[in-house]
Amino acid sequence: MSESEPRAAWWAQRKDRADPGSPTALINIVVAQASFIAALMFYVGVIYTSAYYGHFHLSPFFLGFGFAEFVLQSLRLMTFPVLVGAVVLLIAVAVSGRRPRQGLPGGLVRGASYGVSVLARSYLVVVVAGLVLLVLWWVGQLFLPYRWLGPLLIGLGLLLGEVRRTDADRSPRGLRDTAVTIFAAGLFLLWTVTLIAGQLGERHARSAARDIVQRTGIVVFSAERLGLTSRSPDLRFADLGESVHLRYRYTGLRLIAARGGRYYAVPVGWRAKTDHVYVLREADGVRVELTPGVQ
Repeated sequence: MSESEPRAAWWAQRKDRADPGSPTALINIVVAQASFIAALMFYVGVIYTSAYYGHFHLSPFFLGFGFAEFVLQSLRLMTFPVLVGAVVLLIAVAVSGRRPRQGLPGGLVRGASYGVSVLARSYLVVVVAGLVLLVLWWVGQLFLPYRWLGPLLIGLGLLLGEVRRTDADRSPRGLRDTAVTIFAAGLFLLWTVTLIAGQLGERHARSAARDIVQRTGIVVFSAERLGLTSRSPDLRFADLGESVHLRYRYTGLRLIAARGGRYYAVPVGWRAKTDHVYVLREADGVRVELTPGVQ
């Protein structure tokens, strides 16, 4: 084998990797995108579960959540308004460039493209409106249910500014010209996703606490008194008599989470600001039974 043959094979492999249409390049793109999406879902899942279980004075890290569970928890954000907003954003991105407009003719596409162009010319107004909302939220805690609207408008405004510059400059722009703006817009959009995930987690936790009676019930039998106390009249204690080994029975509890052989429960009528969360574990003198919640 001559010395030139290994060198030619190396150059061929390098050319194959550099070719955007080669199978290797496509696989690398798919892997990179899948890794980014998985990392984003993990981040969103952490924010959501932290807000959800934080309402019950718990931490998902204390409960032992893993990577796959955080990713699955992020799917709870797939609500109808979020999906509609994502579709609208994708359509706006698709019709904002010159090539998509040429490849997708039609009145609807032309109208959407015209709307994006009009917004792009007023991108500073969008950015200023987002800054005003951020200041109002920071100073007076106004627009609290929609506190994510400020960073969302700033991020979209920065992206619209890039669309305006692209339409104004017919010559192609380099990555350095757009990297700072795109990076800043990405940070504000990530902040938006963080606020939405935390808000949805808190909202779902409040809804679960409000309808706590519908969750899985817990009945605890113990040989010794456990000292479970609560101001809720639904937490009941019964002494079954000396002839019964597990003579003490506690009812009126609802399950929040079960992890590692531990049951995290609250009484019916639980209040986040004043009441406790009980951590129960089965042992020789303690038995835990699960019952259907009241519908």
